[in-house]
Amino acid sequence: MDFIPHTDVERQDMLGAIGVKTFDELVAHLPLSKNELKVPTGLAEGEVIRLAHELASKNQGAGKLLSFLGAGAYDHFSPAAVSALMSRGEFLTSYTPYQPEVSQGTLQTLYEFQSTICEITGMDVTNAGMYEGASALAEAVLLALRETGRKKVLLPRSLHPDYRSVVATYTAESQVELIDIPFKDGRLDMDFVAAHLNEDVAAIVVQNPNFFGVVEPVEALGPLAQKSGALFIACVNPLSLGLLTPPGDYGADIAVGEGQCLGIPAGFGGPFLGLFACKQKWLRKMPGRLVGQTVDIEGKRAFVLTLQAREQHIRREKATSNVCTTTALIASCATFYLTLLGKQGFRDVAYQNLARAHYAKEQLTGIPGVRLAFASPVFNEFVLQTNVSPEILNQKLLAKNILGGVPLKKWFPEIGNASLWCFTETKTKSDIDALARTLREVL
Repeated sequence: MDFIPHTDVERQDMLGAIGVKTFDELVAHLPLSKNELKVPTGLAEGEVIRLAHELASKNQGAGKLLSFLGAGAYDHFSPAAVSALMSRGEFLTSYTPYQPEVSQGTLQTLYEFQSTICEITGMDVTNAGMYEGASALAEAVLLALRETGRKKVLLPRSLHPDYRSVVATYTAESQVELIDIPFKDGRLDMDFVAAHLNEDVAAIVVQNPNFFGVVEPVEALGPLAQKSGALFIACVNPLSLGLLTPPGDYGADIAVGEGQCLGIPAGFGGPFLGLFACKQKWLRKMPGRLVGQTVDIEGKRAFVLTLQAREQHIRREKATSNVCTTTALIASCATFYLTLLGKQGFRDVAYQNLARAHYAKEQLTGIPGVRLAFASPVFNEFVLQTNVSPEILNQKLLAKNILGGVPLKKWFPEIGNASLWCFTETKTKSDIDALARTLREVL
């Protein structure tokens, strides 16, 4: 149980231990907000609510605009049945199912979630969900560091920048060296991988499709990792696995990913769903919760939390992982989505993403001043370079009620005027044609 200071002496002891005298001194470095809410005093409750609605109506969200944003949070269609099922009290209010005798419904749903994720990733075992994709990747890296005893990790430059930041944060105090793998034409530099993947490396990470939307040469990495004794960690877009080879088939030891694309609406800051799957040999090293199937005293099928150390919850310094809060509701959402789609529906949605991206690529690159940054194959995102800076271009598009691509200069200044554009099944041919016409106008 966490220690909570109850007396002034205890608070002073804790503040002194971290080198400050007061709480105000502890938070002094945090910037003060310059955008205070200008709410007049003396308003009645109804007037405040009306003012809040007026302010909220000024927001321009993806629901009001034609959005081509992606980069980790995607606009996908979610059947109405998903939200209807999620709003049922059995799922909405349930928490960690410690007591199986009263939690069979929740446990079975999570068991089905694990089964579907194993099926689409081709891995042996999956846990019952994690916070989000970035921390799932960090947990996979920690597992590799513990198991190999090595201190180097190969991370692609084409990895999502936020994912890399989370991995760096998790490993900051462990004397771990994170080695960047450069990219050529948007893909891993395989010559660099071959030269640096040796017996000092704990793990090699690959994101497929990567941050640029490019499909990586993942089949070549398995033998190289196995030869060096490093763990091979694949960070995947689960929806792409309706078409692409699953990580279990190209030799990945661990597969992680972000499950938001599986029927979970994109919101400001979430919710997200971390996926973590691995080979059988890493079963007892896997973080998070695991639901297993057994039989009760009457021989009937039953479900329980299994293979989980008590330290996960009460002795964090001894735990394999500190992932304790459940993501059961979001995992249930993904389960409902995958079940409603079925195998063929899952493949069809993936194909629609691929087809729309390739149609958009043909239409947009025919515009003077627009060109592809990379010629490598893509799934549903790709990088465009423009003669006009993406920031200025996006301002002009926003005036036309269009949310343009994500500018990449902050992370990849070497690519020039580049932005990342996403095309999911929610974008029609007429949407893409409208974007192409508008780009011609503003350029």
